[in-house]
Amino acid sequence: MRNRRRGVVRLRTLLIWLAVVPTVAMGAQVSFTADRLIQQSANLRADVSDAERIGAPLYDLMTALQAERSAAAARWAGASVSRADLSGRRAATDRALAAFQQAADSAIPHANDQTERYVRDAQKQLAQLDTNRERTDVRSGSADRTTAYYGGVIARLISIFAEFSNLDDAALSQQSRPVLALIEATEVLAREDAILAAAGATGKLSAVKFGEFTDAVGAQRFLHVSSIVPYLSEKGQQALAQIESSDAWKTKVRIEDTAVADHQVVPGGIVLPRVTHDWSAVYAQLVPRVTALNAEQMRAIIGNAEATAGDLEDALGWMVGISAAALLLVVAVVVFTTRTVLRRLALLHERTVTVAEETLPEIVDRLQRGQGINADVLPAESHERDEVGRISDAFARSVAVSVEGHRQLADERRGFGMFAAGIASRTGNLVSRQLSLTEELQDTFGHDESLLAQLMRSDQLTVGMRRQIENLLILAGGEIPDPHVEPLRVADLLREAAAEVEEFRRIERIALDEVSVEPRVISAISHLLAELLDNATRFSPPASKVTIRAELVTDGLSVEIEDRGPRVAAERYEEMNGRLHAAPPYSVLAENAHRLGLFVVGHLADQLKARVTLRRSAYGGTSAIVIIPAEHLFRSEPAAAPDAAPPRTPAPDRRNARKPELTLHPGPAAPAPAAAGLPRRQPSQAPAAVRTPPGDGSAPPPLPERKPQTHIAQQLRERRASEPVSQDTETPQEVADAWADYEQGTETVEIELRRDKS
Repeated sequence: MRNRRRGVVRLRTLLIWLAVVPTVAMGAQVSFTADRLIQQSANLRADVSDAERIGAPLYDLMTALQAERSAAAARWAGASVSRADLSGRRAATDRALAAFQQAADSAIPHANDQTERYVRDAQKQLAQLDTNRERTDVRSGSADRTTAYYGGVIARLISIFAEFSNLDDAALSQQSRPVLALIEATEVLAREDAILAAAGATGKLSAVKFGEFTDAVGAQRFLHVSSIVPYLSEKGQQALAQIESSDAWKTKVRIEDTAVADHQVVPGGIVLPRVTHDWSAVYAQLVPRVTALNAEQMRAIIGNAEATAGDLEDALGWMVGISAAALLLVVAVVVFTTRTVLRRLALLHERTVTVAEETLPEIVDRLQRGQGINADVLPAESHERDEVGRISDAFARSVAVSVEGHRQLADERRGFGMFAAGIASRTGNLVSRQLSLTEELQDTFGHDESLLAQLMRSDQLTVGMRRQIENLLILAGGEIPDPHVEPLRVADLLREAAAEVEEFRRIERIALDEVSVEPRVISAISHLLAELLDNATRFSPPASKVTIRAELVTDGLSVEIEDRGPRVAAERYEEMNGRLHAAPPYSVLAENAHRLGLFVVGHLADQLKARVTLRRSAYGGTSAIVIIPAEHLFRSEPAAAPDAAPPRTPAPDRRNARKPELTLHPGPAAPAPAAAGLPRRQPSQAPAAVRTPPGDGSAPPPLPERKPQTHIAQQLRERRASEPVSQDTETPQEVADAWADYEQGTETVEIELRRDKS
């Protein structure tokens, strides 16, 4: 039971793990996805917050530096740039720088490492702004170095824009690329303005500067074609198309084309066409429109980022809710499945244990007893297609096969028993004829005491042979019919049982109570006691006595047989008592063929519902106690006076006493065939009246015993006169005739035997 319980617990554990593992895995996946969405939403909102704080000041600073760069380049070129104009542009740059510094200080703690590095680098470069201005004012250094400083700072600011465009969302990053390209295109356009401002009133540029101008024109147009127009939103494309269709933009394009195509190469540089003098006015018209487009696109990106962060949070809520519901559903399904499987397995286990421990042993016992079985008690196939159903059906089929095997074994055992009973019955016919012949010889030669003693010895051995044949019949499943028609006194029953034993002279019989036994069980009880008496006489010393004592007890009649045999171990008594209470299979009978007496006693006790117990006696030998139920007893009143001598019971007339046929227990399959009966000695007349024991407490008178020559006729008791011995005068012909008569008689006996067998 403990091993089965461990198996069930282990299966339950496996099912629980089968439920826990996917549930935990699904929960971990949901947690990981939720954490990623939360982090992505937080990053987007942080980027939006940083862009809102630093994006506008950063763009304002960039445009202010671009305007200051153009003014510084014009001052270096000797153009007419007023001090107030230059100071105004520098003041605008300072205001934008202060706003940027304030926004950068609040945004850097939340920015990533790359953004922080770009901001720090830009701040370091902006710290040199005053120094660069002083050089411009005193014209220390060169104009290229001055414009290069402004270009480096602006490039670093554009790098910050580029870092902001790397949002934690692929779609938003893709949308931010054309905005970054617009900012870069604005810087390229501002660089063109600074280069043309450096040409001054003469409109002359160095070859290097002219090369930078042509590169800027090409870069600006390439960005518009490859990185801005294809990726802008529909609204952004419409705004850009309006700018490009304006007169200012067309004039800008015409000035660029003319400068590139109609310039004049002179010693020391390149002279630009006069149309370039209109550049400043055109550029002043385009800057506000381009700035407005850039600001609108940046606000669109920020708005999309905020919407995306909100969508992520909504998606997170839905995912958590759906995942929680899915987890609950999975847990409910797993719990239901586990409980269903365990419940079905528990029912299958309970049914299996019931069939194995109760139903199947009961069926086997009924089959061994030759009784029918009810097929409804056997497990039936459910024909369910799942695993538990198939196991249940397999168990039902195995039980059916097992029951069918036991049925076949029971049928074979019953058939063998019928066969053995038939053999025993036919052998009993021979024993009957042998007893009849012995009786005839006793009647014929009763005058010869020595021969009569030998005949009685032969008679006793034949009676023992008949008892062994009856043992075979009992073990084969048959029963001993009783020829008695009237109750028999216990004293006579003890005498009849003792007469069946070869060493009957060693048996002392004591009947303490006057009670009789029902006729239907006399032979069975007599045979049971005879087996115990035979066992007691054979396993005790030859000179010792065996005592059989009968008296009434609470549960019926107690018969105790006590011998003076050798000491037997306690475990040996336990083994022998076990044989008395269980019908063994033929294999056990074959192994104990020399000790079948206890098995026979057990069969008879089971038929009589009697209890037989073997134990150690007070004398060191063995004491067999038989408790015969009260239902088999017949109480009668004494028929004679207390002082009347009990008459002797006449010896049975075996010539006319024939035992009824011996039959097997009828089984459910087919009735047992009747067999020819075995002869058994029985009284030829009713038993004499029972003598009441004397009231003075003296021992009762001895039971009558058969004595030689008391059963033959009176004329046969007289000794015959010896006849003279005559010489053998038969002729050979007479001897041949006598031998022929013997052969004819033998042939007649064989024919009768064959007729009996058939």
